[in-house]
Amino acid sequence: MPLVELKSVTKTYRLGEVTVNALDDVSLSVDEGAFAALTGPSGSGKTTLLNLIGCLDRPDTGTVLIDGRPTGKLAEKQLDHLRSRVAGMIFQSFNLVPVLTARENVELPLHLHPLSRAERAARVDDALASVGLTRWADFQPDRLSGGQRQRVAVARALVMKPRLILADEPTASLDTANAVALVDLMRQLNEEQRVTFLFSTHDDRLLQCVREVVELRDGRIVNMGAPKHRAEASHGLRCVSAEVR
Repeated sequence: MPLVELKSVTKTYRLGEVTVNALDDVSLSVDEGAFAALTGPSGSGKTTLLNLIGCLDRPDTGTVLIDGRPTGKLAEKQLDHLRSRVAGMIFQSFNLVPVLTARENVELPLHLHPLSRAERAARVDDALASVGLTRWADFQPDRLSGGQRQRVAVARALVMKPRLILADEPTASLDTANAVALVDLMRQLNEEQRVTFLFSTHDDRLLQCVREVVELRDGRIVNMGAPKHRAEASHGLRCVSAEVR
């Protein structure tokens, strides 16, 4: 059973008197263990697609299933559970609280769940260690480099031990060295911990490292497959019923 499945999903937004088709009849299936990228020009629907999978928004029509559960039928409390337990989010702007240390930023999601102080501390330590930030645990964001801040964001996404991590342009704010280090880290987590990754990107450094690429244009999937050659997809991601135009 796919970890993520979208069936004929449509999402529109109103901009003044204009209706924008952010997603237009999109169907997609992502199996557990995928390491895949969404690409396409600005406004093609990448962020909207991630927000729907991350339960931050709901489709106008169609069905989004996470771990076999149709999200449109879930109450807000059930959606909160999916957001925190199944899918972790990484944002381009890091979204760290500046007055908190790296440790405290990573710990924030855990306060929403009934965990003991000892269990919270152990989870935070494990998450920071997995991204190589143990030495910087007590530093506030303004004392960290851009690459280190993005690693704190990754650790925060990992601390609930999600099966899926969604990332919106995760390397956009990083120089080449930090971008390469982040990509290596994500691949390591994917291979060693079986964490599924799906992210939007324009970054060729990242696109050449993924196993699958889904290309969107005007809210539709227009191509999918391996990077560069767009060969038939494998390793866990497939386009179910997208017309290639």
